[in-house]
Amino acid sequence: MKPAQFEYVRPESLDDALTALAEGGDEAKVLAGGQSLVPALNMRLLRPALLVDVNRVTGLDGVADEAGVLRVGATVRQADGRLQAHRALAAVLPHVGHTVTRNRGTVCGSIAHADGAAELPLALVATGGSAVAASTRGRREIPAGELFLGPYTTALARDELIVETVWPMLEEGDGFAFDELTQRGGDYALCMAAALARGDELTVVVGSVTPVPTRLDVDPQRPGESAAAHVEPWGSIHASPAYLRQLVRVLVDRVVAQARERAA
Repeated sequence: MKPAQFEYVRPESLDDALTALAEGGDEAKVLAGGQSLVPALNMRLLRPALLVDVNRVTGLDGVADEAGVLRVGATVRQADGRLQAHRALAAVLPHVGHTVTRNRGTVCGSIAHADGAAELPLALVATGGSAVAASTRGRREIPAGELFLGPYTTALARDELIVETVWPMLEEGDGFAFDELTQRGGDYALCMAAALARGDELTVVVGSVTPVPTRLDVDPQRPGESAAAHVEPWGSIHASPAYLRQLVRVLVDRVVAQARERAA
């Protein structure tokens, strides 16, 4: 199939891009990497009247380590070597799609897409990161825990563009671990989990088995068992709810053990 007809603009300044989004309203979509958007267009799951290509917008391709955070611009590709400076991103990115899709896919695009089975939104929640959204009205920073509202649904206004994501750098002594189970390499995960051990604090986030990346209040002595008690997987043709709950037990126990070991 081919996309339905749409208008295409390729602005070279952020102001022009934001103006186009404001004028396009609900009928506008942003094109950056296009690894999720283009297939949806081809299958006509989405039929925007306007496509705003931000790849030529100056100033959106930066990666900056400043004030204890890594700032990743809207057009930075997932394969960008500069992202390896962040330990959590370095651990998660090899699990995202395939090499070819990472060459084009963007970090901010994955965050804005808000797929409940995507690794990068889960990592942003686990590290306590945020997204900076811009519109013709100005900018605002949205904590990751408040950004994801449901599958493919975020707190972004219709005319807002994520211009950068903010990733707090892990401190010396922090332990981070991520794991997932997929049927094949590059497939969406049946279940995924991340853990961050910082001193006596333990952060556990799960995905794929929940509508959005979900931080769980787990028992430090029984992390996997207590995590499984907090989720209600809906199941699919690939796995029953009981099987997915067991995956939560196994993966949470695994990442917590690894995070604690790395912290020690």
